[in-house]
Amino acid sequence: MGLLSKKDSKLILDPLADNNPITIQVLGICSALAITAELKASIVMAISVLFVLGIGNVVISLMRNIIPSKIRIIVQLVVVAALVIIVDQVLKAFAYELSKTLSVFVGLIITNCIIMGRFEAFALANGPWRSFLDGIGNAAGYGLILVIVGFFRELLGSGTLLGFPVLGNPIPGELSGLYALGYENNGFMLLSPMALIVVGIIIWVQRSRNKALIED
Repeated sequence: MGLLSKKDSKLILDPLADNNPITIQVLGICSALAITAELKASIVMAISVLFVLGIGNVVISLMRNIIPSKIRIIVQLVVVAALVIIVDQVLKAFAYELSKTLSVFVGLIITNCIIMGRFEAFALANGPWRSFLDGIGNAAGYGLILVIVGFFRELLGSGTLLGFPVLGNPIPGELSGLYALGYENNGFMLLSPMALIVVGIIIWVQRSRNKALIED
């Protein structure tokens, strides 16, 4: 028998597609709109949520039998706040410029609906191992959408990926690549409404491939 049973595997795989926290559960939309203008910021936010939700789910699961029900939300907020502080300090120490780009949005991980929802819906009722898998799965599903949206927004809006030009040189007089053929960056892609449109397109593609989701 492998490390993961079929039931455990679904905890990781389902949130990547048919139970994605953004496109199906419609959670965590705010950060998907706010920080996906750059692929690098999208990746860092995805990794940050992966750390916070994976570790947070385990901590809440370990404490589930000793947390008084009347203060469980407060305890959950303390746990996630402590983990977010760790993420914030690591970013400031090793990626200061990126930490400034993400600024307040790292702190808003504390109130991310996905994290609090998994604490309540899963970690409080399951053991540490399954809670860890659930956290990793949902964070990966969230991060996947962020990376896809960030990829297209930066590529079409700035002509770059991770800050490196991939479509050519857009400077007048030195045009190269697609710019030499008349292509121009679409500045609208860098605005928040375009993130919502890209997410909408992803939802449309996902539901067109799985007719069962249309009935939900």
